[in-house]
This record gives sequence, C-alpha cells and structure tokens, in this order.
Amino acid sequence: MTRQEKVSAIEELKDTFSNNQFFYLADSSAMTVEQVNTLRRLCFEKGVSMKVIKNTLAKKALETLPEDAGYEGLFDSLKGPTTLMYAAQANMPAKVIDEFRKSGEKPLLKAAYIDSDIYLGDDQLGELKALKSKEDLIGEVLILLQSPMKNVIGALNSGGSTITGLLKALESREEN
Repeated sequence: MTRQEKVSAIEELKDTFSNNQFFYLADSSAMTVEQVNTLRRLCFEKGVSMKVIKNTLAKKALETLPEDAGYEGLFDSLKGPTTLMYAAQANMPAKVIDEFRKSGEKPLLKAAYIDSDIYLGDDQLGELKALKSKEDLIGEVLILLQSPMKNVIGALNSGGSTITGLLKALESREEN
C-alpha cells in the first residue's frame, strides 16, 4: 500500500467513524470465503455495511477524531484481523452476528461503539441485541403519553352518562 493509499484509507475510515454513531469491531478470521460471502450477503439484506480494515489505519483514523468521543477504549480491540460493521440502527449488526452464528462460531465481537459507550467482548452481544432503536423508544413514549389521556377521556365519557342518569332520576322524582 502506497503512502497516498494509506492517507486515503485513513480519511475514509475517519469519515466512517465520525458519520456513524454505532459501529462494531469483529473478528472474522478463520472463516472460509464462502462463509464471508454469506455474511456479506446477510449484512447487505439487513442494511449493515461491512468491511475488513487494517488496525493501524483504523487507530490513526480514530486518533484524529475529537477526544471527547471516547474512542480510546477501542484501541486494545484493534489487534488481529478486524472487520468493521455499522448500520443506522444500533442493534442491527449484533442481530446479524447472532443470526449468522447459528451456523458457526464466528464472527466474534471484539468491541462495539454505541453513542460514546463502549462494549468490549463477545459476551456483550446479547445486551447489544436487546438495544432498542430510536423509533422504538419514541413509540413507547407516545404510548405512555396516550395512556393517561385515554383514561381521562374514558372517565369524562362515563362520568357524562352518570351525570345524565342522575339528572334524569332527579327530574323524575320532581315530577312524582
């Protein structure tokens, strides 16, 4: 790789890291070409981008980004073969890895970066899979906000019929 190609690769990785709030570092070594192609196909179907990266270039790209993003915790994970996976939804790469691993042991999760939080190790896969998307959280908040309104409206509606019934009963008493 020439010096210019390295600079270009670092810039590309820098853009990838800065434009994605969620990304995963995985170890897909010892996978056959057929397995890698199957994993790539699954990633494509689920909207997950996947590429094999050089650790030194990834580290240099991360070092050029602002320190307050907290990428330093990922540096120890940049050893051995590394595959970068990223998507618009935080949990989608974890779901892809989990689905693919039903047929084998790889890829192994090295680390995940989720909105400045770092998850280290393959044992975090279950927790990452359970993360909810922004749309799911907004939906839950809306349901919670609608619930009290429905109760108030229901009480007013039932109260209205109760008041009407009371008025009719009082009216019939006066007539008698």
